[in-house]
Amino acid sequence: EQANGIRISYHEKVCAERMKTLFKAIDEMKKDIKELKTNMDRGKGAAAILILIGGLIGSILYYFQK
Repeated sequence: EQANGIRISYHEKVCAERMKTLFKAIDEMKKDIKELKTNMDRGKGAAAILILIGGLIGSILYYFQK
């Protein structure tokens, strides 16, 4: 019984360390995902502005070619 108790306590210690490592990795992934979302939103905004400016320039050029 005592040997089993030691094995169980060692197992619990190993599992606790693994869980700690997993939680740390998950937290880091959450930060990375938030950063990627932020970068995507910036990219969408930049693309929208470029399309708007391109449309305005195209409209102006079309108006003056008439």
